[in-house]
Amino acid sequence: MITKAPKGTKDVLPNEVYKWQAVEARFREVAARFGFLEIRTPVFEHTELFARGIGDATDVVEKQMYTFDDLGGRSLSLRPEGTAGAARAYVENKLYAGVKPLKLWYELSCFRYEKPQSGRLREFHQFGVEIFGSKDMLADAEVIAVADVFLRGLGLRELSLRVNSIGCPVCRPVYRKQLLDYLEGHREELCDTCKGRLERNPMRVLDCKSPVCQGIAAGAPLMIDALCDECRDDFASLQANLTALGVAFEIDPHIVRGLDYYTKTAFEFVSEQIGAQGTVCGGGRYDHLVCEVADAKPGSDLDVPGVGFGLGIERLLLVLEAGGVEIPVPQGPDALVVYLSGAGKAEALRIAKELRAAGFIIEIDAAGRGMKGQFKYADHIGARHAIVLGDEELAAGEATVKDMTTGEQRRVAADALAAALQGASASGS
Repeated sequence: MITKAPKGTKDVLPNEVYKWQAVEARFREVAARFGFLEIRTPVFEHTELFARGIGDATDVVEKQMYTFDDLGGRSLSLRPEGTAGAARAYVENKLYAGVKPLKLWYELSCFRYEKPQSGRLREFHQFGVEIFGSKDMLADAEVIAVADVFLRGLGLRELSLRVNSIGCPVCRPVYRKQLLDYLEGHREELCDTCKGRLERNPMRVLDCKSPVCQGIAAGAPLMIDALCDECRDDFASLQANLTALGVAFEIDPHIVRGLDYYTKTAFEFVSEQIGAQGTVCGGGRYDHLVCEVADAKPGSDLDVPGVGFGLGIERLLLVLEAGGVEIPVPQGPDALVVYLSGAGKAEALRIAKELRAAGFIIEIDAAGRGMKGQFKYADHIGARHAIVLGDEELAAGEATVKDMTTGEQRRVAADALAAALQGASASGS
C-alpha cells in the first residue's frame, strides 16, 4: 500500500522530532568539545567496499545488505554502517596526507534487512566517531569517553561499559586454531550458517544469534587468554587511560563485535532497561581497515590505524524513555498575530515579517478564521502571546498584546512590539 511506510521504516512526526533534535544537538556539542569534525558520506557505496571492509562472512554482508545493480550494471549497496564509508572517504580524498590523527564524527541513516524489533529497524540512524592515524590507546579511551560523556550527560545512569581485546594478526591465528579445534567438536550442532563460517572466520560463530550456537560459544576458549605481548600491553594501557578519565568499565571477554575489521579494542555500552537487545553503543579499533579498503600494502602511507563507534539513535531514545529521562518539550511560538479586516491582514503580515527578522517565532493564521477561531488556534499551538490588530488598534498605530497564560493584556505601539515581547520573555511571562 502506498499509504503505508515500508516494513522496518518509521516516520518521525512533529510531536516527537524535538527529541531527535535534542540528542542531535547534544551529540554535536560533545563531539566538538573533544575536537571532532563532521563528515558526510553517500547513502550508498560500491558493494565491494562493504564486502572487503566489513567481511563477507558477517551477517551484515551475507544476509542484511540492500544491494542492487544500477543502470550502468554496477553493484551498489545502501550503507549498513558508517565506518567503511568514512574509511573510503579518508582514502579517496587523501586525508591521510594531513595532520594525524584525524578525528571525525557523523550522523547518518543506515539500512539492514533484518527482522524489525524494538529499537532495531531496517532503516535506522546512527551517531558515530572515528579517529584515523593513532596507534596509541589514548585514542581508544578518547572515543569511549565521547560516548560516556554524551550518554551520561543525557541523564542515563543505568549503563555499563564492557571492554575486551580481540587480538591482532599476530595472536589471532593462534586463537583461531584453538577456537576451530573446539568448534569442530560441535560442528553438527551448529546452525548451517555457522558451519559455513568455520573455515572462513570461526570467530563469527561467537557472534551468532542462534540460541544453540550461543550455548556452544559460551564454552569456547577466550581470545583474551591468547593475546600476544603487544595486545596485552595495549589492553592494560586502555584500562589505565579509562581509569584516568574517570570512565567506569568492566572486562567482558565474550565481546567480539559483529564486523570483521575490528582488532584489539572492542567495547559496548549496555543498558538492561530495554531487554536482551540492550547494546546502546558499540565500537572498537580497526588497525587494518584503511589499508584493506585502499588495497594497499602494509607499511605504506595508507596503512593507517583507526578506532571508532556507532550509536543507534532509535535505541538511545528507547533507553531514555525506559530510564525516565524526559526531554523538555519546546515552547510554542512567541506570538500569534490576530487580525480581522483586510487592512489588518496587511498589517499583520508586516508585523510578522519584522518580528521574525528580530528573531521571534511568529505565527499568523492562514485559514481565514474569525477572531474567536484565531484565539483557539493560539491555544492549540501553544502561543505565548496574541498580538491583536482590531479596528481601534489599527487606527491608533498600536496592537494589543495578550499573555495567553495569565490573560493579561496591554496596548503597545506597533513599532515597539519587539521590545514588548523581549521584555515579556525576560520576565518569564
